[in-house]
Amino acid sequence: VVGAGAAGLCAARHVLSRPGCFAPPVVFELSDSVGGTWCYDERVGTYDSGRPVHSSMYRDLTNLPKEVMMFPDFPFDPQLSSFLPHQEVQRYLERYCQSHGIRPHIRFNTTVESVKPIVVTAEGEEERTAWEVTSSDLSGRQKTETFDSVFVCSTVLHSHSYRFAEPFSGQSVVVLGAKASGLDISIELAKVGAQRFQDGSVTEADVLMFCTGYNFRFPFLDAAQLGLEIQDHMISPLYRFMVPPAFPSLFFIGICKIICPFPNFNCQVQFALAVLAGSVTLPTRAQMEDEVRRELQVKLERGVQHRHLLILDQDQWEYCNMLSRSAGFSPLPPVIRSLFEEVHQQRQIHPENYRKLNYRLISDTQWE
Repeated sequence: VVGAGAAGLCAARHVLSRPGCFAPPVVFELSDSVGGTWCYDERVGTYDSGRPVHSSMYRDLTNLPKEVMMFPDFPFDPQLSSFLPHQEVQRYLERYCQSHGIRPHIRFNTTVESVKPIVVTAEGEEERTAWEVTSSDLSGRQKTETFDSVFVCSTVLHSHSYRFAEPFSGQSVVVLGAKASGLDISIELAKVGAQRFQDGSVTEADVLMFCTGYNFRFPFLDAAQLGLEIQDHMISPLYRFMVPPAFPSLFFIGICKIICPFPNFNCQVQFALAVLAGSVTLPTRAQMEDEVRRELQVKLERGVQHRHLLILDQDQWEYCNMLSRSAGFSPLPPVIRSLFEEVHQQRQIHPENYRKLNYRLISDTQWE
């Protein structure tokens, strides 16, 4: 498992829950703590070690309520408000890690240098693909190991070098991008006197800030070798947004956009493990590639820009239901969708105040 953020912890938790089927996981984590992008660090650029700061967390980020953000089987503290500071999400992930006994399986301060497919043959068995993973610790000492499967649970995100608004006080800041983070950052900047323009007027800007979506970067992978094309905003072909058709024991977890992240990770991981356990049989490589091609073509014909092809938004519900039907696990309760859509509407109507609302789940179908 590459990365000990929310997606990586979810993968490790479900592997550990099936000891009769899987060996304990090895989780490679670049930093010295769990949480991934939720591990806030005011530094940008590089750590003292020279490695890049991986978190894109800005100080006041919180744009989904905990009621739809949580892993389905692991609620947040009900005493907390719905919209949490990053510290509470970080604490939640640390509790998740502790509760499921994941920490002993994490190698902190470890960089994955390369992940390569290799062909192995056990006596009396057919050839199969395994994965040669080379990692290095802080001293630069390298280690190469072989695994049956790899879960890639790490990305580089957007707004990456923004942390808080005060350094921009009084400056004119042009924010490119009006999705959740761009809107959040614009509101923060306005509170310290940075200028906002909504009427199309032109000015000479002091700062140009890009909030234009996820950028993917996997320096440890050879995309061509894997039959993949990896661009800033797109990875293709991936069957079910996870599986390279040429290598169905490699899984990308959490690359979709505009989703309920933790519930989505939970569904993807369970589907991936069902594939590895043999309870889900994938189509042939050609069939998977053809299905991905057709799905992307339908989106392009609908006018979806290439850089937005990984946005699920309203499609996320049927996507998660499809994964649960295929793999035989419990679907997401309908209340998650209902509340997600309510918050989206409130964000559009009251972008500066929607986070003052508090919600409570009453049942699988109702909230208040």
